[in-house]
Amino acid sequence: MFDVRVRLGAVLTIDAADRLLPSDGPVTLWVTGVRLVANRPPQDEWIWVEGFRLGPSGRHGRQAQILVRASKLPPDGAAQ
Repeated sequence: MFDVRVRLGAVLTIDAADRLLPSDGPVTLWVTGVRLVANRPPQDEWIWVEGFRLGPSGRHGRQAQILVRASKLPPDGAAQ
């Protein structure tokens, strides 16, 4: 079983290269939910990270669900 620890409330900066099918550049996300993906692409671990996008000023933007490479998430929930 694959184990990823991302704390709710953590703030993550996720590069476009670490997301599945990105439509824009890096995203800063305030995490409100995390779940494993059962039907993930073979030979890679992906995690759904849910939360609110944060602007440069730290202001909350729209809600987002982002499919992220698990290997790029901090194992202890620390901000990147």
